[in-house]
Amino acid sequence: MEVNLELYKVFYYVAETLSFSEAAKKLYISQSAVSQSIKMLESRLDKTLFKRSTKRVTLTTDGELLFKHIEPALNLIERGESQLIKASSIGASQLRIASSDTICRYFLVPFLDDFHRKFPNVHIKVTNGTSYECAKMLELNKVDMIVTNSPNTALNNTMTIEPIKEFQDVFILNPKYYPVNEIKSLHELLKHPILMLTKNSTTSEFLHNICLKHSLNLVPEIEIASNDLLIDLARIGLGIAFVPDFCLKEEEEENLVRVNIKEVIPKRTLISAYNGTIPLSPAGEYFINKLGQKIN
Repeated sequence: MEVNLELYKVFYYVAETLSFSEAAKKLYISQSAVSQSIKMLESRLDKTLFKRSTKRVTLTTDGELLFKHIEPALNLIERGESQLIKASSIGASQLRIASSDTICRYFLVPFLDDFHRKFPNVHIKVTNGTSYECAKMLELNKVDMIVTNSPNTALNNTMTIEPIKEFQDVFILNPKYYPVNEIKSLHELLKHPILMLTKNSTTSEFLHNICLKHSLNLVPEIEIASNDLLIDLARIGLGIAFVPDFCLKEEEEENLVRVNIKEVIPKRTLISAYNGTIPLSPAGEYFINKLGQKIN
């Protein structure tokens, strides 16, 4: 079957917006042209892709399946087109990176600074998200590379993964409010309020799995999306926070101590990942190679 990219482009915008009129606006064509294109594609595929009603448009099961393939494909075409049109002497005018707020703040900043000095004409686009969300963005070709925590179940075998550095997750508390010397085990620790990242994070999954391994039920007191805020809340005595050690600096540990328990908390790894089937630009290769090296 001959592939008509224009039909799939129309399908993509209707599926993304779930609106024929919004798709028409984005494509700068008439709404009737959008409708005709969808009818033509459905006829070619002999499948119904959308459920239509007077109030809303939704994807059918076949439509959802097609959209999962079309979305990363069109993002990849857009990336290639952008690199060709805006190509510079180093091979690309933009580097798209996705990472969490915590990793950006406590790890990536010096590398971004170094890269900007090395390639001042290359635009750096940094998108924040959880480690799961970053892996999804890479899968859909919305970014060139990601820097995330590992283990991360959202990573897949199409990605080239490079380890950067190990880190240790720690429990921290303010001894003014909690008897740190009496907390010797995970069981005793869980008797107190636990402050941790939200459920849609690799850190949450990691700690829940550790507790399950020891047949313990973890019910956090507070779940939020910021490690910085977890540290602040632990400092004022709202609970015991679970955070990566690279978030803690000596000057920031005032009134906070680390809890030593008998159970071993396995180390995790910061990793970089990119699509192994798509060549990185020279700028991207430089950034990947620089990660893991000490920035002066």
